[in-house]
Amino acid sequence: MTVNHHVRVYKSEEPLAREDQLAWKIAEVAADPVAVEPEVVDMIINRVIDNAAVAAASISRAPVSAARQQALDHPVSISGNGSTIFGCALERRTSPEWAAWANGVAVRELDYHDTFLAAEYSHPGDNIPPILAVAQHVGSDGAALVRGIATGYEIQVDLVRAICLHAHKIDHVAHLGPSAAAGIGTLLGLSPDVIYQAVGQALHTTTATRQSRKGEISTWKAHAPAFAGKMAVEAVDRAMRGETSPSPIYEGEDGVIAWMLDGPDASYEVPLPAPGEAKRGILDTYTKEHSAEYQAQAWIDLARKLHNAHPELVDPAQIESIVLHTSHHTHFVIGSGAGDPQKYDPTASRETLDHSIPYIFTVALQDGAWHHVDSYTPERAGRADTIELWNKVTTAEDAEWTRRYHSTDPAEKAFGGRVVITLADGTEIVDEIAVADAHPLGARPFARADYIRKFRLLAEPVLEPAEIDRFIALAERLPELTAAEVAQLSIQAKPGVLATAPAPKGLF
Repeated sequence: MTVNHHVRVYKSEEPLAREDQLAWKIAEVAADPVAVEPEVVDMIINRVIDNAAVAAASISRAPVSAARQQALDHPVSISGNGSTIFGCALERRTSPEWAAWANGVAVRELDYHDTFLAAEYSHPGDNIPPILAVAQHVGSDGAALVRGIATGYEIQVDLVRAICLHAHKIDHVAHLGPSAAAGIGTLLGLSPDVIYQAVGQALHTTTATRQSRKGEISTWKAHAPAFAGKMAVEAVDRAMRGETSPSPIYEGEDGVIAWMLDGPDASYEVPLPAPGEAKRGILDTYTKEHSAEYQAQAWIDLARKLHNAHPELVDPAQIESIVLHTSHHTHFVIGSGAGDPQKYDPTASRETLDHSIPYIFTVALQDGAWHHVDSYTPERAGRADTIELWNKVTTAEDAEWTRRYHSTDPAEKAFGGRVVITLADGTEIVDEIAVADAHPLGARPFARADYIRKFRLLAEPVLEPAEIDRFIALAERLPELTAAEVAQLSIQAKPGVLATAPAPKGLF
């Protein structure tokens, strides 16, 4: 039975026992040795495969290469075996915090892995790189790794359900630092005392503004979650040495809630599993079929449908306007409500275009498809007919779609909306979609075969066929893996692939 924990701000003179703090409640959940249910294990395997897929697809991109080079410039720390780096030879190791960093950037770079949206939004697969890196370094087996990942997902999902960050322009990775620290705590079998300190430190060091996702979006977008994972590893290390962290980190008079979120009079109800209750949070998350911001997933599917049903829509001369009636979040974050001219700029960065629903809907409508590379090229964005149609696409907030977006009923929760296409002759084409085809309630929910197909599609250009098969076989046996096999849970690029990637030099 899930327990809702009432969380509010306490003045310094008010008593607040450590055991009543949210960070302690999180630590208790992390330390609870409850078994991982079979369907949760299956989904963890899916997401390990999914992360490797999107990491393979991004392996030669400049931000990923820069992070990888930073990791390679750091040797294995002396107290463990070291951790693998996506793309590199399996025997090539680095210190776990730097592996968390490099692999975290690779996983996030294309914005193509799993998602959970509620009061806040998140990509909970970002928990896997730091937890896996520590598992490899300390010699954990697959069963321990599964327990750690289950905790990471659970804590992030629970925080995202209850505490909104973006309304206060705080980046969503502020929920990732604590969840990754908790997951590492579970992996290592740490006590609540130690996990509590690590959670506090991880939160304290990973609160940052949302400017990383505003205007001309920079390459830091992929680095932000990797930084949170890296900080989580370091926070656990520090806590294991007996060091303490700011407390109470959430409820303090000068803490996160009072000064970064809803203020000194705020309160939240944070749902966490009761003692002995299984950690099932991952089952409420969903991955992406398309490489774009999650709110774009359903719109891509609808655009593909309209392309096939109405081929005349590819011609901007046939269209007067396209209005996407959607949720508050979609309108103001990736829609015209953001007020960002960059969302209509054909020279904008890939990071900006994948957060522009006017661009994404236009290209998917014209092409009847979406590709993680081809749909973002400067040539594709710069096509004259695309630019003309793109500038006819706007978004509008619709109260009902906003309500459904925030609904806690899975059968009602929606991430799409209704499109009204007004043709040049004044007639209208109207259609709607609630969830993406790949969503658990969508037209074609993703299953193991879909995750494997996505991995093969994205990995084939950069991995040898035998390497693809090796990784899939290993991942599908995840809970049974020995420590030696966990150490091999990475992907090695074909000879010469990494040599074609940028290799920038820096301070290290």
